[in-house]
Amino acid sequence: MYYSLLVFPVLLAVVTAGRSPHADLVDKLERSPEGGRYSSNVFEDGRLDLESVIRKYQYPYESHHVLTEDGYILGAVRIPHGRDQNNQPGSKPVVLILHGLLSSSADFVLLGPGHALSYMLAEEGYDVWLLNSRGNFHSRNHTTLDPNRRGDPSFWAFSWEEMGRFDLPAYIDYILEVTGQEKVHFIGHSQGATSFLTGMSLRPEYNEKIISFQGLAPAAFFYNNRNPVFLNIAPFERVLEVSELNFILILPKEIHCRIVGKQSLAGQLGIYEILGRNDLLTPLLMQVCRDGIFTQTLCKLLVQYDRNDGIFNTKFQTMFPAFLGHAPSGSSIRQLTHYGQNIRFGTFSRFHYGHIQNLITYGRVNPPPFNLNLITARSYLHYALSDFEADYRDVLLLEELLPNARAIQVPRAGFTHIEFIWGMDAREQVYETALQMMREAESLQ
Repeated sequence: MYYSLLVFPVLLAVVTAGRSPHADLVDKLERSPEGGRYSSNVFEDGRLDLESVIRKYQYPYESHHVLTEDGYILGAVRIPHGRDQNNQPGSKPVVLILHGLLSSSADFVLLGPGHALSYMLAEEGYDVWLLNSRGNFHSRNHTTLDPNRRGDPSFWAFSWEEMGRFDLPAYIDYILEVTGQEKVHFIGHSQGATSFLTGMSLRPEYNEKIISFQGLAPAAFFYNNRNPVFLNIAPFERVLEVSELNFILILPKEIHCRIVGKQSLAGQLGIYEILGRNDLLTPLLMQVCRDGIFTQTLCKLLVQYDRNDGIFNTKFQTMFPAFLGHAPSGSSIRQLTHYGQNIRFGTFSRFHYGHIQNLITYGRVNPPPFNLNLITARSYLHYALSDFEADYRDVLLLEELLPNARAIQVPRAGFTHIEFIWGMDAREQVYETALQMMREAESLQ
């Protein structure tokens, strides 16, 4: 997963043309005493919107909107060719890249030319599509439902199960039609990998449209989860979002029953989105995690757990304003609840609505597990020994259960979950290996 729930603190602002979601907070950071140690270029990348960042570095940019079967309008970014190499328009192999929890397509751009996954693949001759899951800043729209309507959870009634069941097929079909290709590569970080696994299980016909799946820290099983935040919230997953239904027998005049809903904590508070627009938590976290304050140690612990290695080093800190401008990007409460269910019950299963609703939805009291035997796409699972969210032992279990999978260890022992997207050496540690596996899969077609 991603951000360990308490992510890097960000003051969310209304998106304006040409400015990133959190440009106002980047402005504030630049004016602070800590601002002097960052470069003006990094501040600019933190303020610019994604299109402006990509165009700044002279890469081609296209914006696309994709409609899902259940009415969500998703935003995708296309980088159809490279800048320095393979820089002519034309037919190219296609790669789809999907972000993790609370994140967006910006993850694969902000490291800049020479480092970011999207630019590397474009230079290597790929037609790159950066996807955005429903509910984040770039996919926060629907044909009939309003994400901003108070007291109405309808828009937010989804988890990563719906992302796999509806978003991925819509993206794949649309992109194949636009590009004229028959198959695509798919790269998913954390929840992006979860969505792929759910999608290929629930819609197994789409396995035939995949050349390779590159799972970067794939999140599925959590038997060995070492994330203290997830361990503490998992026992309370039902309090967060699910409303159990209870049958009550009414006597004596009439013998009948009625259904009574037991409202969740989120429902009582009217909260269905986390770390999205107008969030009130992130300004507080900004103060708790700022440089020079003793509580920053806790922030480091929550994000990566290793004080001497990984993303909280000098290299990462030089990029912080750029990351700060674009993350977090919001999610539904149900996404967190669904992960909490898997941790609590030790399974990789469909959403647990409560026993009665499960009977109505699935025809059984407990939700069925995702059928991993149906995921036949060639899969490469990249794992890190210091990843506390997608523990390497759980990734190795996933390898055993998938029919056509290979697990690949990241070389650096201190590599962490978030470094798959923000690590300054992610290209050397992960991306170049993933590219080799993509070439291998192509040769086996």
